[in-house]
Amino acid sequence: METKRVSLLLVFILNVSAWSGILASQQEHSISRSTLEQSLQKLDSAILHKNEFHNLHQARLDSFKLELKQADDFWKAYHLCGSLFYEYLHFQADSSLHYVERKAQLLPLLKAPHLQDEIHINRAEVYNIKGMYTEALAELRATHPEEMTEGMRRYYYSVYANYYNYLSSYHQTDVLSRKYKWQSDLYRDSVFMLLPPGTDREIVFADKLILSHKPEEAIQKLKKQLRINEDTKRRVYLFYVLSDAYAMRNDTISQMYYLAETAVQDLYMSVREYAALQKLGWLLYRQGNLERAYNYLKCSMDDAFNCNSRLRFAEIKDYSIVVDKAYLDMQNQKYATMRRTVIVTTLLVVLMLASIIMLIYWMKKLQRMKRLLADSNEQLKTANHDLAMTGKIKEAYIGRYLSHCVAYIEKLDQYRRSLVKLAMASKIEELFKTLRSEKFIKDERENFYKEFDRSFLDLFPNFVNDFNQLLPEDQRTWPKPGELLNTELRVFALIRLGVTETASIAYFLGYSLSTVYNYRSRFRLKALHGKDIFEQEVMAL
Repeated sequence: METKRVSLLLVFILNVSAWSGILASQQEHSISRSTLEQSLQKLDSAILHKNEFHNLHQARLDSFKLELKQADDFWKAYHLCGSLFYEYLHFQADSSLHYVERKAQLLPLLKAPHLQDEIHINRAEVYNIKGMYTEALAELRATHPEEMTEGMRRYYYSVYANYYNYLSSYHQTDVLSRKYKWQSDLYRDSVFMLLPPGTDREIVFADKLILSHKPEEAIQKLKKQLRINEDTKRRVYLFYVLSDAYAMRNDTISQMYYLAETAVQDLYMSVREYAALQKLGWLLYRQGNLERAYNYLKCSMDDAFNCNSRLRFAEIKDYSIVVDKAYLDMQNQKYATMRRTVIVTTLLVVLMLASIIMLIYWMKKLQRMKRLLADSNEQLKTANHDLAMTGKIKEAYIGRYLSHCVAYIEKLDQYRRSLVKLAMASKIEELFKTLRSEKFIKDERENFYKEFDRSFLDLFPNFVNDFNQLLPEDQRTWPKPGELLNTELRVFALIRLGVTETASIAYFLGYSLSTVYNYRSRFRLKALHGKDIFEQEVMAL
């Protein structure tokens, strides 16, 4: 994998026309996880819109083709074929080769035999991408380096270096891989010697430093160039080589950030023959991020296939076999979990309906008991006895009602949190969007409070007035318009029902222990008849 770096670097520096797009700002220190996540989110968005970028690139190609069709000058046609050759080079290799042959057909008309070397090198460059290494070597050997200009020799050496780097990646045996890597380094050194001072030379030099296990020096040089060079295409490769430098430093977060930034630009500019995205996908797989790894490698494989880049396709295929299996296992586990979730949800809904029916039944029964109590007032002793017994029964019903409702709310809340964790882990956000919402729990709590208020005031209709009689006039508390009881009154309503433990009150009402404690303390201090007997008076109301 490492050997593809030099090939991409040299060919890109010498041949790429200006790229458009916006790059992330230069980071002076190691990248944080939050910054990496932002870059990955930007990359996710770029993959979703990849077809739109391709359509824009295709429109640019069509404009070149139209101009070529209308060209009435051989030199203009030759240069337009050259532009189409390069625009297609990393987008669709077969079309790129087609325009190299169009250039070759124009040579006799131009009477410029010195350009024959350029045609040979163009062909070799396309053959390298297509994996036709024998044909690429034949084209390079057909040239005449001694007759080339300095710029053409740089191009010639860079394609040769590219050729040996592809061979180094293609061959699996260590002996052949090292041999071709050494030959590639020789041609890269030749390119380096011909480069004038500037960013291109510093990039190649930084790459040499990385191969010499000097990543710190390479990072310093690359970041210096980032500060002074605003050229987009060179900044892209500065980022890419920075990813290799951070890899040498074992700083995986920074490595992934710079790979992500490079991959974003590749997609923006419709480059299909690339290395950054597949390297990033493999790193994410090794960190357990299967969904992103699968998406990135699938995108890389599709682009390599459409570009007809055989080596890239073969490299990604090896990764994808491993990632596809892991991703399929993850999806099967998700489906199994989803089935269990549906079953549990159904059971909970049934339990909720059963609870509602039981609540309605008991509320109707309480209403019937109230009517019976009203009819029994004719006999005072019997009525008082029945009233006392009915009060105890009502309090028992209220206690059971409260316990059941609170336990139900807590179970639903725990269930919601477990589903949110599962959804966040698997990143199926649309599936669990409604389950993340806390609106259901909030509404149920509000309904619980209203139901509690109504039930309590049915039993103790004068409680609010009687309670305030225990307090000074300027310290009394009243429900707001639309309320039956406020928070303070609910606390003491539970005390009236015999629930005196602070922890139990907090559990029933969903308040913190400190909140309940503060309410009780504050009203005891305000009591007209002293704090020590205040709650006893409340229980007697």
